[in-house]
Amino acid sequence: MELGIVWLVRAAWIGAILPMVIASIPISKLRSFHELVLSFARRGKILQPSSSQKWTVPQKFFAHFYVIGVAWTTLLLATTWMYACKMAPLSPEEFQFSDIASHLTGGSHVFSFHKSHLTPVEHRFKVWRAVFLLLLMEIQVLRRLIESIYVFKYSPSARLHILGYLAGWFFYTAAPLSLCSIIAPEVARFAGNQVAEFIAKGKSHTAAPEFDLLLSISPLMKLGSCQLIGGVIFLWGWFHQRRCHAILGSLRENPSQAKEYIIPHGDWFEIVSSPHYLAEIVLYAGLLIASGGTDITIWLLFSFVVGNLTLAAGETHRWYLRKFENYPANRFAIFPYVY
Repeated sequence: MELGIVWLVRAAWIGAILPMVIASIPISKLRSFHELVLSFARRGKILQPSSSQKWTVPQKFFAHFYVIGVAWTTLLLATTWMYACKMAPLSPEEFQFSDIASHLTGGSHVFSFHKSHLTPVEHRFKVWRAVFLLLLMEIQVLRRLIESIYVFKYSPSARLHILGYLAGWFFYTAAPLSLCSIIAPEVARFAGNQVAEFIAKGKSHTAAPEFDLLLSISPLMKLGSCQLIGGVIFLWGWFHQRRCHAILGSLRENPSQAKEYIIPHGDWFEIVSSPHYLAEIVLYAGLLIASGGTDITIWLLFSFVVGNLTLAAGETHRWYLRKFENYPANRFAIFPYVY
């Protein structure tokens, strides 16, 4: 069962990445396939007006992604955190620097996909690392949900291709699961046993769960160098994405600007056309580093993020160049001085 879930998630990411790889091959026979794949990236202003409306949904439906993202991530975080506290506790002596360095960062083989058999202590560190990753994901999806409600003011005519809409549902379901897929089966069994015990014994005969604040937080306060560095990079990207989204939202504070498009300025907009996409890549790179780089599932998640957002950024950049004659010539699409 364990391997089944892990490989199912990996197969889903590979299935999502392959079309982008094939579409990037410069062969004329693949032109129509290339256009189909680009439909995932087209939304709002870069979705051609002539596109059939029956294959689109309002762009404000973006909020649906973050609702499911918050609900699903919260469920995974709560059950994994409860499992970690009850079934994988870490005593203070297990927080020695040598243990942290070897168990959480994988020693000198941080980015090796081939790991030796985990000891019980190593396994417990792995569980707490998943809690840390899900906590970062929770911070991200909560902010995106708040922004979709209070920051973004979508044009009434802004649409999103149905393929992109379905891709969003897929992403915010698969991404949180990818951060804990290796331990997800044991966490699911634990949650199932807790529910079964509650049903069998009833509320009056079920012992109230003990809560130890120090036990539930202290492991997160003493993580390894990979988690510290990854967390800092994640917050760096998170902060800049919040600023870039605020800039985009401010462009339509006046109702009269609802159908107007303005060249955004400020923060990373001075160097790339889609800095909010660049920031998202940065924060997912932070998640990858915080994971220790040992799980190929998270590498596949990161690869999808890079491929999908690079496609979207390229389309956005070309739209800006067509739309504005005075568009800043020094801006790149998404990666400064590269693309």
